Amino acid sequence: MIGTGTAFAHVSLQVKEAPVGTTYKAVFQVPHGCEGKPTTVVRVQIPDGVIAVKPQPKAGWALEKVKGAYAKSYDYYGTPTGEGVKQVIWSGGNLGDDEYDEFALRVYLTTDLKAGEILHFPVVQECADGLAERWIDVPASGQSEDDLEFPAPGVTLLQKIGGH
Repeated sequence: MIGTGTAFAHVSLQVKEAPVGTTYKAVFQVPHGCEGKPTTVVRVQIPDGVIAVKPQPKAGWALEKVKGAYAKSYDYYGTPTGEGVKQVIWSGGNLGDDEYDEFALRVYLTTDLKAGEILHFPVVQECADGLAERWIDVPASGQSEDDLEFPAPGVTLLQKIGGH
């Protein structure tokens, strides 16, 4: 039953579905530390096709936004957008192994993303004494998240909804 515990104790997204062409609030749930040590850093990699990233500050944590060029330019409400936040890092906090917290950011899911696919946000959770949990594994074709020891949090992309 050791493997089963890992599957239920990974960093995950609170909302598991979102339509392309809309704003999405990604809430990353961090349920524990690393081997009994407190979490001190949470790093979220922003996948291609996700732009206009605005992380939510957390009291007691420093917030860093690593910016860079996107693989291509995207249309963001009529404005061509070719660069932005590629990684968000919360650091300097102290989330005990027996505590739970959430780290949130608001993003725009571009219409270049494909409905029906799962979009993964790799997360590295760093803890005291140099320990880390790397939630970065993405299922290969024919695999599911349940087949992976350290699955990256994912959101299932839905068809764009009507209206604005």
